[in-house]
Amino acid sequence: MPIGKEAWQAIWLTVELATSTTLLLLLIATPLAWWLASTRSRWRLPVSALVTMPLVLPPSVLGFYLLVAMGPEGPLGRVTQALGLGVLSFTFTGLLVGSIVYSLPFAVQPMQHAFEAMGRRPMEVAATLRASPLNAFFTVALPQARTGIITAAVLSFAHTVGEFGVVLMIGGNIPGATRVVSTQIYGHVEAMEYASAHWLAGGMLLFSFVVLLVLASLRRSDTRVLP
Repeated sequence: MPIGKEAWQAIWLTVELATSTTLLLLLIATPLAWWLASTRSRWRLPVSALVTMPLVLPPSVLGFYLLVAMGPEGPLGRVTQALGLGVLSFTFTGLLVGSIVYSLPFAVQPMQHAFEAMGRRPMEVAATLRASPLNAFFTVALPQARTGIITAAVLSFAHTVGEFGVVLMIGGNIPGATRVVSTQIYGHVEAMEYASAHWLAGGMLLFSFVVLLVLASLRRSDTRVLP
């Protein structure tokens, strides 16, 4: 059975959402992961718990509070309305905000572990060579943590592709606007269109397998370069 137009729209929207989420998460999570790995602040544990919270919260709970925050009476909703942007719920931008929050730990944790594994010594050596902290971060810390950064990107992309509860709560299931692959499968199952659901679900299974292979390959190559 060929994939229909709505299914292709859902696939394209999913790829667009996952790509945008991954790029923005790398920008947000990299300095956050570095701070968590290097700071001795008393705020480290509360911030770490807040970042990790999406791992333990039910997606429907996280989606509900994000929906409330983005609504007309919510704090984020009031800001966006004051800026002339309207409300973000049931829009692609709203999905993007929810995806960033939901996938944040999948971006932060691999990079944080990579920065912690690097230790303080490389940065201390860079400082003795008169490198500024910012220059040392870009020329020493980031190259040293490249495997963690790649892992964060792969996990963020894959996790966004597999989202269901959060995207359904925030974006609903609007064709061509907020309907992604996971909600498209849900719609097919609701309509008892199992053949169409099999096509998309099978593609998700294959995608998940490839992601796991990539991550296993990254871990193996990282182990090989260790002294």
